[in-house]
Amino acid sequence: MKMNKYNLLAVAVSTALFSGGALAETDTLSGDEAAPVEKVKGTDVLKDGWEVHGYGSMNFRSVGGASVDTEFGKPDYKTAGTHGQSTNQIEFVIKKHTEHANGVWSNFVVRSEYGNGNSFAYSSSGSQKDNSKAQFEVKEGYVEMGGLSYLGKDTSIWAGQRYLNRAAGLLSGEFWKQSSGVGAGIQSKIAGHTAGVAIVTADPDVNTEDDYDGRQTLTSYDLYYYGVDAGIGSLDFDAKYMSQANTDDDTGFGAAVTLNSSYYGLDGWTQTAIAYGQGIAKNRGVNFGSWSGGGDNEESIFLTSYGVLNISENWQMGSELTYFAALDELFGAPGLKRYLAAVRPSYKVNDNLRLEGTASYGHEEGDDGYWGRSGDDLKSDIINLEIAAAFTVNADYFGRPQIKPYVSYITADDDASAAQLGINDGSSETIVGVHTEIWF
Repeated sequence: MKMNKYNLLAVAVSTALFSGGALAETDTLSGDEAAPVEKVKGTDVLKDGWEVHGYGSMNFRSVGGASVDTEFGKPDYKTAGTHGQSTNQIEFVIKKHTEHANGVWSNFVVRSEYGNGNSFAYSSSGSQKDNSKAQFEVKEGYVEMGGLSYLGKDTSIWAGQRYLNRAAGLLSGEFWKQSSGVGAGIQSKIAGHTAGVAIVTADPDVNTEDDYDGRQTLTSYDLYYYGVDAGIGSLDFDAKYMSQANTDDDTGFGAAVTLNSSYYGLDGWTQTAIAYGQGIAKNRGVNFGSWSGGGDNEESIFLTSYGVLNISENWQMGSELTYFAALDELFGAPGLKRYLAAVRPSYKVNDNLRLEGTASYGHEEGDDGYWGRSGDDLKSDIINLEIAAAFTVNADYFGRPQIKPYVSYITADDDASAAQLGINDGSSETIVGVHTEIWF
């Protein structure tokens, strides 16, 4: 078909619109045969689309031929193997991103999750419907907007349910920093660094199904300032004041400083943090959610350092050192102390195969009588040794997806300490499993 000037004009206009280009604000095109062109308004959508991300952790574990409902002390910094509890944990994150001609943008984020904390090996009969634990849930649902002219181009606001500013240990896998709940916040730049204020609420697990005027709702008031140059890396600062409704012990304060740096001067990376928590904020100071709360006399100190060392083209090593202790009383336990030292060397055989070994030492102790314990129960020393082979599409330390057969051996200093891990026969246990993991 022969194209005239009107066909060419239509193609040009379409190309400009769909490539994100903006038309000049003129009412008509010049020339004898000019055609009218509609103005581009500031609220017109220039870009609109969906992104899908997610995570999967499928862990087949066998102890003497049976599945088990224990993580062998991993959430308490006693072990660092691959033997996590969830048999089939699936997450999907869906984001709708929109950009407008006036520079305003918005994100609508929904995170759904299934199976987190479930240890049963379900079959296709649908028997999981009989178990109310770890079913399909919406974990996040919030809207974020930025580019509003009256707030500045570096400022965004958000509201809804979300995980705010999460951080977790590399080998323990424990989230030590987050604000998880329903709230709102504003984030901007101050002196070129990210700064934010947020308020997040969460109802305690013990009364989330109650519907009465005496709800003991928890609230965290967050301040954060990230990315401050420290010469050897960057510093992140977090501070949280927490309160709780309809309780006698109703306040708390937490703060943390995090250094993001190389692997102690070598090739790689580390996150090193120190945190303090008091009262409601006793749980590592900056770890807020429905699990928060506690007496005003409870205080804790938390130190952690974890990262990955790039040793050579084929060798990498992950490591974690963590110390978590009561300054007086913590979780109702006077003198509670926990610490973990763990390493995971990794050897790249080829682009699709990685061999791993994990070794960890965990310790816990408290004053006589804590949680009703005495004798051998007062102190635990746990060693965890593991070997694994990761079949993967990318044999980097973080290459995913991967299918990883493993054998994990756990031994405690006595039978009483082993029983605290869920080991009921002797002081040691061997776990055989295959862990499958993907994120995208």
